[in-house]
Amino acid sequence: MRITLPGKAAGIMASQREQAEQQRARLGVEARSWYRITNAADPDEAEVMIYDEVGGWWGTTADDLIAELKGISAPRMRVRINSPGGSVFEGIAIANALRAHPASVTVQVDAIAASIASVIAMAGDRIEMAPNSMLMIHDASGMAWGNAQDMEEMAELLDLISDNIADAYAQRAGGTREQWRDRMRAETWYLPEDAVANGLADEAVPAPKAGTPAAEPETEPEPEMARAWDLAAYGYHGPRAEQPKAEGVELERESHTLHEDIRSLIGEEIAAQLAAAVAPAEPVAETTPVEPAPDLPAAEPEPEAPTAEDPWAAMTAHLTQDEPDAWSVLVSTLTTTASSSAATEA
Repeated sequence: MRITLPGKAAGIMASQREQAEQQRARLGVEARSWYRITNAADPDEAEVMIYDEVGGWWGTTADDLIAELKGISAPRMRVRINSPGGSVFEGIAIANALRAHPASVTVQVDAIAASIASVIAMAGDRIEMAPNSMLMIHDASGMAWGNAQDMEEMAELLDLISDNIADAYAQRAGGTREQWRDRMRAETWYLPEDAVANGLADEAVPAPKAGTPAAEPETEPEPEMARAWDLAAYGYHGPRAEQPKAEGVELERESHTLHEDIRSLIGEEIAAQLAAAVAPAEPVAETTPVEPAPDLPAAEPEPEAPTAEDPWAAMTAHLTQDEPDAWSVLVSTLTTTASSSAATEA
C-alpha cells in the first residue's frame, strides 16, 4: 500500500491527484486505464476486470471506475483481480463502491491480489481463488519530507491506516485487529487453500485434471420428419444377407415365381392357351436319303391304309352314281379293242 504526503502545509489528501495529472501533462502521456468493464457471456452478469496498479502516477483515479459501476444494472457482477495494489484511498473508495452496489458481487482472484487490491477483494459477497493465484497482505507504506515532527506524524498516520486495513480483514475472516496487524507486519502470502483456511476466501477453484476427456456433446433427439421416413414401418428391414446358391437354382426360382404371378393375373385357362400357342414345334430329325442299289428295282411305295368308310355313305353311294349311257355301252367294246390293236401294232 502506498500513501504520498507531499508535506504538512499541503495536507495529506491535497495534491496526490494533482501531482499525477501534472506529471502526465509534463511527460505528454495519457492516463493508463487499469480496469475494464465488459458484458459477460451471461446477460445477467457483468464483468469488471482490475488488471493493473490501482490509481498512482500512471493509472486513472477511482472516480472513473465508480461512475461506470453505477451504470451496471445486471443482478450479478464478477470482479476479476490481477493487481499488485496501489493507492490506499483509491482502493478503499472502490471497495466501498462494490459493497454499496445492488448487484451480487463475486470477486475472482485470477493471479495476484496484493496490498490494497486484497482489500478490494474483501468487498465481494463471495471470494474465489483461481488455481495458483496468491493473496498478500502487509502494512501501509508511504513517502514524506519535512522535519522530525513531520516524520512522527507520518508514522502515526501509517499505523492508523494499517489498523484500518486490519479491521477489513478481521471483519471478513474473523479474529482481532492486532492478530491481523501481526500478519501484515510479517508480509504474509496466501495460496488459494491457505486463503480459504484463514477466512480470506470462500473457495479455491480446482485446476482441471490433465488428460480429462472433454464431455461429449448431448445427442439431439431425432427429428419427427426423420422418424416419419422409417422404412421399417413398411416391412423393410434392410438388405437380406446373401445366401450361397447353386448355379441355375436362383434363375429357376425367379422364373417359377414370374410364371405363378402371370397365372394369378390372367387365370389358369388363358395361361394354358398362351402356353400352347407359344410352345415350340418338335424338331424333325434330318435323315440322309438312301439311294437304291444300282441293279435293284426301286422299292414301290407302300399303299396307303384304307380309311374307314362311313356306313351311311356306303349305303347311299349307288344312289348318287350316274346310269351308264346305252350308246356308250354298245361302243365300249369297239373302243377298247381298237385301242388295244393300235397299241399292239405300234
